[in-house]
Amino acid sequence: MKHLFARWAGVCAALLLCAAGAHAADEQHHILWSLQGKTNKVYLLGSVHLLKASEKLPAAIDSAYADAEKLVMEIDMDDLDPVQMQRDVMELAALPEGQTLEQQLGPQVYARFTTQSRALGIEPTMLNNFRPWFAAITLVQLQLMKLGFDPDSGVEKRLTARAATDGKPIQGLETPREQLEIIARLPEKQQREFLLYSVEDAERMATEVDQLIAAWRQGDATQMAKLLQEGFDEYPDLYRPLTVERNRKWIPQIEKLLDSRDDYLVVVGALHLVGTDSVIDLLERKGHKVKQL
Repeated sequence: MKHLFARWAGVCAALLLCAAGAHAADEQHHILWSLQGKTNKVYLLGSVHLLKASEKLPAAIDSAYADAEKLVMEIDMDDLDPVQMQRDVMELAALPEGQTLEQQLGPQVYARFTTQSRALGIEPTMLNNFRPWFAAITLVQLQLMKLGFDPDSGVEKRLTARAATDGKPIQGLETPREQLEIIARLPEKQQREFLLYSVEDAERMATEVDQLIAAWRQGDATQMAKLLQEGFDEYPDLYRPLTVERNRKWIPQIEKLLDSRDDYLVVVGALHLVGTDSVIDLLERKGHKVKQL
């Protein structure tokens, strides 16, 4: 089952980037902002956690990376412990003995899950001992990979590789376990909604994901904010802990960076930087001047 545990970190945010269509935006902008500190600059980059290997990062990202002495990501990508991460996943994702995913979902939803999982090349029985949230993440990752998206080609993975070569340190806004617990502690009702949402999303993903990547590439913050609001409206109890609550926890950590002499590149999922109660919105409400690049 190791392939099911691999690279779970960030897949949750990738899920949020695959929910609706997008349109063209001002090509001069990117999902990238700058924030001026007392003696430094902090860049805020909206990431897509899975990309196609052929996708080139915009030059503005390369420039921000080159200017920054240090990187900050959702989790500390250069110090991940895969053994501990797998233990955490098993502890939080496995159902209690005697319970099954089929029992959790009920016959109607489980039938839809079965159809989708088999279409992606995995037998549903392989996930029958796991909680709905883990099954949902698995389906989304498999669907994205089927469409040609590679976890190793995502923005964080690419920048982490560069940082290792260049000797630039990376720090995390939260630990891998903290990130995992956000979804693992969702009530059972929300977990079932999460899985149903994932099944429905996977069915339309093929026709929409290219448009979403184009919107990210073109800096279409307005459309991404609209996408996020649609998710909030439909699944508020799912989106709130995944986005708004985390945004609020990150603000003090980002503000501390403004007291440093080093320039920073902060990399988080793109939907954390757009719309009401986003990191950008919360910083602006606190009086910070944030400029989209």
